[in-house]
Amino acid sequence: MVVSRYAGTVVLALVLLAAPAVAPAATIPSRIVSLSPTATEDLFAIGAGKQVVAVDVDSDYPKSAPHTKLSSYTPNAEAVAAYKPDLVVVSYDGNHIVEALGKLKIPVLIQPTASTLAQAYAQIDQLGARTGHAAGATKLVGSMKRQIAAIAATTPHPKTPITVYDELEPDLYSVTSKTFIGRIFTLLGLKDIADAAGNAGSGYPQLSNEFVVAADPQLIVLSDTICCGQTPATVGARAAWNTIAAVRNHDVLGVSDDIASRWGPRIVDLVRQVSAEIKKIARQ
Repeated sequence: MVVSRYAGTVVLALVLLAAPAVAPAATIPSRIVSLSPTATEDLFAIGAGKQVVAVDVDSDYPKSAPHTKLSSYTPNAEAVAAYKPDLVVVSYDGNHIVEALGKLKIPVLIQPTASTLAQAYAQIDQLGARTGHAAGATKLVGSMKRQIAAIAATTPHPKTPITVYDELEPDLYSVTSKTFIGRIFTLLGLKDIADAAGNAGSGYPQLSNEFVVAADPQLIVLSDTICCGQTPATVGARAAWNTIAAVRNHDVLGVSDDIASRWGPRIVDLVRQVSAEIKKIARQ
């Protein structure tokens, strides 16, 4: 369900991150448990991978991460404590894990779902400062910024914006331009059809079949290829969807659910994928 896949957004409101101070050497953690797939990717990308002793069951990247059966949605304090962590990173306070681990004197860092690239970069910097890898974090953020800026600069921005529908699940949950992925679409000059939905306030409205068909998006992004086996073929077989411009013109883009639902280093890959599809549409 969307509620579970995007729990950080649904459960936790925006948390403002203070500028991270570099941790003294004596407090740098050596036994980190990550209960956030995004934080796991960030930690390994900045060079802190050797300090990570366990990651949750959904942290499937990188492959070298110490995978476990720990849950990020319903975490168990005793199970986490068994790894003797000196820092636990979570994306939200499921099962009151912060309080439970606090009673065990285990520090917890909450890094909620980012709604902007700036927040994603801030979380990387925060991890760098906390783990003794500030330089690695600075390098990673700089690389991400340069790559995304270069991609955006070379992406066509037609006078009349290309319309997009991003599908989180086959029951037509989508994203508006107020979400992290929605803002990526805006950066690339796309117009999100979900913004016009009557229930768009949540940022993740459930659309109707009739709404999507009537909106006639020029680009469909499938963020449910892994969870739900959606493909251009399954989408084209839906009632009346063969009339949608994106389906007619073969502009249905399947992306990795994992990358599309996280806000770590691999977001650059998603930006590149979507940009390539926009260029294809602009040539039509």
